[in-house]
Amino acid sequence: MIWLPLLAAGPALAATTNGPRGVLSVGLLAVALGATLGIRDGIPGRELAAVLSALVAVTLASGLAGVLRGRRERVLAAVRSVAETAQHALLKPVPSTVGPFQAAVRYSAAAAEARIGGDLYALIPTPHGVRLIVGDVRGKGLPAVGTAALVLGVFREAAHDEPDLLAVVDRIERSLARNLGHDDFVTAVVAGYPQAAGHLEVVNCGHTPPLLVRACGRVTPVEPVHPSPPLGLRGLAGHAPSLHALPFADGDQLLLYTDGVTEARDHGRAFYPLAEGLERHVSQEPARTLDALHDELLAHVGGRLHDDAALLLIRKPAASESGVPAEVTAPGDAAGARCCP
Repeated sequence: MIWLPLLAAGPALAATTNGPRGVLSVGLLAVALGATLGIRDGIPGRELAAVLSALVAVTLASGLAGVLRGRRERVLAAVRSVAETAQHALLKPVPSTVGPFQAAVRYSAAAAEARIGGDLYALIPTPHGVRLIVGDVRGKGLPAVGTAALVLGVFREAAHDEPDLLAVVDRIERSLARNLGHDDFVTAVVAGYPQAAGHLEVVNCGHTPPLLVRACGRVTPVEPVHPSPPLGLRGLAGHAPSLHALPFADGDQLLLYTDGVTEARDHGRAFYPLAEGLERHVSQEPARTLDALHDELLAHVGGRLHDDAALLLIRKPAASESGVPAEVTAPGDAAGARCCP
């Protein structure tokens, strides 16, 4: 008689993983087992009836809980589907080859179960060459997502319309000036590779400097020659951004990222050393490089990021590599031992 009420644990636990039918099946089994044990041990009829009634009540309540859990799971699945659709519309997948470049992207939203956040990226071919942007919206949540959608929409239109990269930045600035609050802004790096130019054009608007990887494996930050304010704050700064022409030869790579990567801390509060990690993992395959960096970043923070993080890597393959599978080349290997300028 002391142990019979524990049979109620069966339908209660079944409600966590099963639907109503499974809960009722476990509940009926518990009632039958309780009645068999009670009759065998000679438990008085009134006490046995009370125990069996309690089992029936728990079974019915657990069945109702299973129904509600199933509804919540269906709603969550629908919300995830909408989030994935929004991600594909906002942060469109980047193909492995864009114009003359190999490319790869890794993005992680800090919010649990989130697919998108305040970081943004885009890499598109245009009549004026390949153009790309990586940025970080001040703040988090739905307002940051809305601002990111605004920036990307203006960038995609302007990148096709404007032959001058600074004009692309100007259009984004004007749009943000009309739509953002006084305390809101977006840090971003906008870059372009004009056709037949042989160099990259980089405009840094208050963002973390990209990392340039030469063909020999040396990693150097691309610091802006004339620092510019973030997008949305030009009216307060009083000066326009400047364009930096960056030589970009065969075998060179450029990594653009957000501060969610460089400001990621481990349990000892040490920042993630992105430049050193890039030197360790750089290869001739951007996707493999970013996979290794992303895995190392998650290991550094203990498995979960506390801020959105985006990584975009482009590489200009040499003409001799066309049609030949890329091989991983460490900076010290003979294949990558070409001298840096």
